[in-house]
Amino acid sequence: MLQPRIPVNPLPTGKPIPLNHPAPTPAADVEPAAPAPVVQARAAVQLTPGSVLALAAGGGAVVLVVGTVLVSMLLAVAITGVSVAVCAVVLKSLINQERKH
Repeated sequence: MLQPRIPVNPLPTGKPIPLNHPAPTPAADVEPAAPAPVVQARAAVQLTPGSVLALAAGGGAVVLVVGTVLVSMLLAVAITGVSVAVCAVVLKSLINQERKH
């Protein structure tokens, strides 16, 4: 009951089948249909040894650049953490000195 009704076309003709069927028109008003444009198949991508080498070099370069960026970000976070820890130790020692004097 709630399933969609999809028209089945066992032999494809290349013409779209409308879901709503319009009323037939008189034969005098029908114009001859233009032939459908011929779609040529695309040629498959052919890889030569040079292009494979270029792809491998490009992929390696991308991996190196992304790795460098990630390592530099990790290094920046580590340096920031160490500097905050050093500041905390210095502040703690200054506060302890003020309490003793």
